[in-house]
Amino acid sequence: MTTLERRYLRLLSAYPSDYRRSRGAEIVGTYLDLAKPGQRWPSPGDVADLVRGGLRQRLRAAGLLDLISGVRLASVVALLAATTLAAVWWVAELRPTPPEWNIPDVGSFGSLGFITWTAWLVVAIAAALSPGRRTRAAVRMALVLTIATVPVSALTGLPRPPLFILLPQVTLGALALLLPERLSAAVRTGIPLTAVGAGGIAAYLTVHDALGGYYAASTARFLPTAAGLLMAAALLLALGLALHRDNRGIWALLVLLAPVGQLALHKLAGTVSPHRGSPSVEFGTLAAYAILVSLLGPALLMLGIAAHRRVIGNGRGEHRPTRRNLRQHMFRL
Repeated sequence: MTTLERRYLRLLSAYPSDYRRSRGAEIVGTYLDLAKPGQRWPSPGDVADLVRGGLRQRLRAAGLLDLISGVRLASVVALLAATTLAAVWWVAELRPTPPEWNIPDVGSFGSLGFITWTAWLVVAIAAALSPGRRTRAAVRMALVLTIATVPVSALTGLPRPPLFILLPQVTLGALALLLPERLSAAVRTGIPLTAVGAGGIAAYLTVHDALGGYYAASTARFLPTAAGLLMAAALLLALGLALHRDNRGIWALLVLLAPVGQLALHKLAGTVSPHRGSPSVEFGTLAAYAILVSLLGPALLMLGIAAHRRVIGNGRGEHRPTRRNLRQHMFRL
């Protein structure tokens, strides 16, 4: 057994034991046939495919296949939200900070965030032109740049977007990594068009001084509105699909609760500065509420999964024998 084969076999632990026994050799053999000469490690794409496949099989065994579809639906909504927010923040970077703040500018832009938001706009273009692996690669790059903004700012002393803006962007981006391989033509067209529309509205409001400079309006006006719109979209999906006895929307709603809470962080924490032109907040309270809302969404999702499995275990998701069924079975015999 080669080193590469052993490493592929270790990755198969993502699959249920029964599935590994019946299909494990076939799966590993296929990957080995496609491996390059001298290859010693599974490629990142193969690792991701095996982990996704194992998770899918485990969910199928637990009767939770609709959860996968719900997560994919949530990932599309998350990508739409992330690129739309990026367009608004890209416009915000064009406004210099007020001189009295004594914050240095980054060239002609407000902060290092200009690079981050440009990367997310590239994601919107990639989703329209080449959904699938290339779009996920663009999302990964944008995520890396978003996270790297914090240490780069600390090392260089250059300004960056506030953490309460970067946090929901990272969460939405992480969800967008779960995009399906194919997107409908309407979704592919809608993602860049929505970003352009949001950026245009932000530019119009900025020109008329309706938003203020830098990220001044984000805490009091825009972020709570964005949270409300995202929550409304998730609720409409859940209700619309539920009318057709489709649970995907409910799962998508549970998955999106974390970024919704992060977008509404200031509203929930009640720490919006009385001075509307200042992006400063009380960090301790804000951090506590950030941890709370970031954990609450996954906790509610886990409760939903447990409740669903309990329903199946109680026989509501499968047919239990009854006297009537037994009588019908006897007559057929």
